[in-house]
Amino acid sequence: MKKYIIRLGVVAFLLASIQVSAQNYTTHAVKEGESLQSISRKYRVTPYTILQSNKEIKTASDVKPNTILIIPLDGSVITQQIKPKKEEVVKQIKPLSFSRHRVRKRETLFGLTQRYKITEEQLKRYNRNLYSEPLKKGMVLQIPKFPELTTEEERALDFETYSVKPKETRWSIAHKYGITVDSLVALNPDLNKSSDYLAVGQELNLPRPKGDSLEDQEVELFTSFTVPPKQTLYSLGKAYGITSDSIIKLNPEIMKLGGLKEGMVLRLPKKQDTSGEVNTENFIFYEVKPKQNIFRLTQNLKITRDELFRLNPALENGLKAGMVLKLPNENTEGLEVKNALVLDKINLLDSINLQNRPKLVFMLPFRLDRINLNDRKKTATQIETRRDVSLSLGFYSGALVALDSIKKMGISVNVKTFDTELNQAKVKEILSRESLLGVNAIIGPVSSTALNEVAVQAAPKNIPVISPIASNSSYSHNNVFFSVPTDEVLRQKMLSYLGKTYTDQNIIIIADSTHQVAKDSIIAKFPSAQIAKIIDNKSLHLNRFLVKLSETKENWVFVETNQPNMVASVSSILNSANADKTVVRMFTTNFNNAFESDVVSNTHLSNLKFAYPSFYREIKEDAFTKAYRKKYNDLKPDRYAVRGFDVTFDILLKLAHKNNLFETSKIIGLTEYTGNSFNYYNNLSSGYYNRASYLMEYDGLRIKEIQLNDL
Repeated sequence: MKKYIIRLGVVAFLLASIQVSAQNYTTHAVKEGESLQSISRKYRVTPYTILQSNKEIKTASDVKPNTILIIPLDGSVITQQIKPKKEEVVKQIKPLSFSRHRVRKRETLFGLTQRYKITEEQLKRYNRNLYSEPLKKGMVLQIPKFPELTTEEERALDFETYSVKPKETRWSIAHKYGITVDSLVALNPDLNKSSDYLAVGQELNLPRPKGDSLEDQEVELFTSFTVPPKQTLYSLGKAYGITSDSIIKLNPEIMKLGGLKEGMVLRLPKKQDTSGEVNTENFIFYEVKPKQNIFRLTQNLKITRDELFRLNPALENGLKAGMVLKLPNENTEGLEVKNALVLDKINLLDSINLQNRPKLVFMLPFRLDRINLNDRKKTATQIETRRDVSLSLGFYSGALVALDSIKKMGISVNVKTFDTELNQAKVKEILSRESLLGVNAIIGPVSSTALNEVAVQAAPKNIPVISPIASNSSYSHNNVFFSVPTDEVLRQKMLSYLGKTYTDQNIIIIADSTHQVAKDSIIAKFPSAQIAKIIDNKSLHLNRFLVKLSETKENWVFVETNQPNMVASVSSILNSANADKTVVRMFTTNFNNAFESDVVSNTHLSNLKFAYPSFYREIKEDAFTKAYRKKYNDLKPDRYAVRGFDVTFDILLKLAHKNNLFETSKIIGLTEYTGNSFNYYNNLSSGYYNRASYLMEYDGLRIKEIQLNDL
């Protein structure tokens, strides 16, 4: 009952207030004619408080036009000085000298890099303890000082001026140089923001290829293809390893002519040679991210330009996002390397920008239209029995803890929360009434039709929409982030791992007719697998099954179904067969509610060391669980609350790093929190998909995460 009382408290909070603010200061640029007195009256604080919060301002006469002031909105003095001005970071390989800096309260790595005009990597390089521990008050850091590199000098290293030719577009030029249109615009800030027009002869700043001409690159990277009769986009994409959307982007005339036509001459990427093995004993590898250049890479990866080109001859045709560069294995010191791949060191907790003020919108089916707080018994029953209400209130209770956590970091968040009432008409009414101007992200809705409606209206405003529980959609939206990995991602996680540990086990598949895809995937991975006969799509043909079990080999049995009774029956049979001479392990590639049903014995699953892929893991006592218990009267967070915190905190940290989730997703890889992890990849026009997941195992009536050496 305690759980539902807490949920009622969340409902009451929703009814009382929908706005959440998570900061107590703002900045103010002094205008002509303003004085300390007029500014203090405007923000309803005392002149003394403003002076104490801005130590560089000694008297009222120092408040002059263009001065940036920190204004404490709650009247309390702010001792930390926030530098609102962002300056370009420059660096050299060898510092000229060093200075010392004692870390103050609430200082971040991002703030220090901005203050001293260095990168996070340079700061950590000369303060190696920062690789293994977070920034703390009182630390004394060694700050390298580098000779300034002019913009012209750096540009000369990796950029060239390109003159626009007749009929060229932003897309065709960006594609020619192997960059995105966004990167082209970022490199040329003078381009018109409201038009894609390019004038013939217009000069653009673009990454400079080393060696071959652009015309040669075009010939090298692409090939011509004449469309034969009955050719489809799907079959063509499969043959060339490219999506249908990408074929259309490379050949826009397909859309103009109403589809693929016989005799068309298309431009397609040359088929890549995938033969040969990569030697990970002598080399490590790095995947190039958008907007990176050779100069920065040589310093971050600790390698000379000549050595980098010697190991990677393809660089002669220019640096391109997505390239995998080979590096000497001895370069691992100071780099974060996982499975021979160098990871970019971006610690979101250390890389927040206090000037970013995310604007967040929640759209969830709280069903406040059906809840009557005067009838607590009925409301508790609704929360207990209605999954949509329980999910929404649980998710939002965790999200509120995430907002509290980000507030403590000094980030101001503007939040609006709407009840969709699980009603399509209500969603449309909210969207028509409320302005989405300035919104950085929308979390929700839950239903697919409502999600589609929100995504369509958010797309023109370039607003990302985060799906709390869905893994995909029948619609294609390039602004939707699906926070749950797809069944295919989870299935391949399980099969890939078992494939690496397989020796000569006896593999048996028990799958009902609704899990044909899983069955085919297992057979493709393990061609020698045996298929167990299912009676009426519900139960095993016991005698025929038992003879398939081996007494000389370990038996791996895959159970693919969503029927609780079938899981209970099969696990009972396997448990009985799991004797001294017969060793049986149970797996599934599609973990669902059937395996968590009350009719299934956890003892049987533990005896069989049942293993499965999952997008969430069992939680431990951490900072979130402690904060949740404190906020909600010692209530333990359920799965929905954990998910609400993890999804929300992940989005807020990324927006605090860069106030644009699309840009942040290009440079941030795997992030992991209390019970969920996120690693989004962009599948062109169909959205962003989470490919992070876990492998879980029953062990001694407990569920634990499988580590690499556990199987």
